[in-house]
Amino acid sequence: MPTPVSRNSVRIVGGAWRGRRVAFPDLPSLRPTPDRVRETLFNWLQFKVQSARCLDLYAGSGALGLEALSRGAAEVVFVETAPVVTHFLRAQLKLLGGESRGHVHDLGAARFLRTPGEPFDIVFLDPPFGQNALPDCLEQLAAAQWLKNGGLVYLENERTAGLPTLPAGWQVLKSKSAGEVGYHLVQGVLSDP
Repeated sequence: MPTPVSRNSVRIVGGAWRGRRVAFPDLPSLRPTPDRVRETLFNWLQFKVQSARCLDLYAGSGALGLEALSRGAAEVVFVETAPVVTHFLRAQLKLLGGESRGHVHDLGAARFLRTPGEPFDIVFLDPPFGQNALPDCLEQLAAAQWLKNGGLVYLENERTAGLPTLPAGWQVLKSKSAGEVGYHLVQGVLSDP
């Protein structure tokens, strides 16, 4: 099945695929993380992404996960519920040559988090605005130990919503806003040696 033509695209900011444009479907619910915000995020993560196992929980356009793969992540798991979007993600991974390191799951975030699995080094949480999904996601990530000890979680939401309550022991490392977007980098609990 050919990839549908799309007027929407994002540019990969850095890494092996720097400058490549990635298409995504024309759906009103898709709101890719802006280039400037992605650039700041990956500056924050610069030495953490290489060889990391990442989760892009509300993948949408795939901009965050594809950026991670471009910068040397060992694996990115993309979770997205819309079939047309998952089709685009698989097509983009194939075009970029990243299908061996990028794995797309056709299901919702809550359902994915209810299935036990191997923990991640970095988790990207950028749910659709207006759903207040971050508190539940953070609770599930912590309770089911989806994050490796000392792992990092990127949170993106409406600037006006502020930072959600974090699980016990988690700490904010970085926090900024750009326009209507608030974005934060937090670290999970480190285990005792």
